[in-house]
Amino acid sequence: MSATGTALVIGGASGIGAATACALADAGHRVTVADLDGPAAVALAGTLSGDGHEGVRVDVTDEASVAAVVEAAAADGDLRAVVNSAGSSTLGLLTEIDEAEFRRVTDVCLHGAFLVLKHAGRHVADGGAITSLTSLNARQVGVGFGPYCAAKAGLAMLTQVAALEMAPRIRVNAVSPGLVETPLTAPAMDIPGVRDDYVAQTPLGRPGTVEEIADAVLFTLRSAWLTGEVLDLNGGAHLMRYPDVHGHVLRAFG
Repeated sequence: MSATGTALVIGGASGIGAATACALADAGHRVTVADLDGPAAVALAGTLSGDGHEGVRVDVTDEASVAAVVEAAAADGDLRAVVNSAGSSTLGLLTEIDEAEFRRVTDVCLHGAFLVLKHAGRHVADGGAITSLTSLNARQVGVGFGPYCAAKAGLAMLTQVAALEMAPRIRVNAVSPGLVETPLTAPAMDIPGVRDDYVAQTPLGRPGTVEEIADAVLFTLRSAWLTGEVLDLNGGAHLMRYPDVHGHVLRAFG
């Protein structure tokens, strides 16, 4: 990844996506921030260092929306990096969860990731790279996390298939964060016992930061001999057990 050219960050208006957009701008890229929350994407783009940034709305569950955003970002022929940070989650046992809720999560986290890979793979310039955000749940199961675990594990495998199919023209990797305090994780962190349980199951004894995840994403984009990698970045949490989030919810709310 050169220090010039265009970078597209999908799910870039907050959390890890926003930190990644900031890091890419600091590295000299023109950044397109794309998010379901279009006004937030526009607002963030206006704060990035350097010139030429823009914010746009995208719905990763809508192929036409994804295609249009990727094509627009690639219009100058210099789209060098695409990061997919779009995500959603839910909590519910497989015997109880509503089918529509299961589909909602998998539509964003897996089907949406497929659409990003499909269209980015057509438009990223030779020598460019695509990085997705998976999760600790791509390898570590949690009670009540069926759709999220399934989607993120699927994305880890999809990353490797894409790396094989798109080489040698484009490199494809993923970063799998553990606990990072973001707007997506905030509701769970507010439940008594959940944050403490996560930290207790993290050997390094703390959550990660969005900046630490963004640094890892930039590493995958820059490393010219790295493809097909699903990089665990979780403070060692993959060595432990997954927190009993469902149990904490039951104790808190019955």
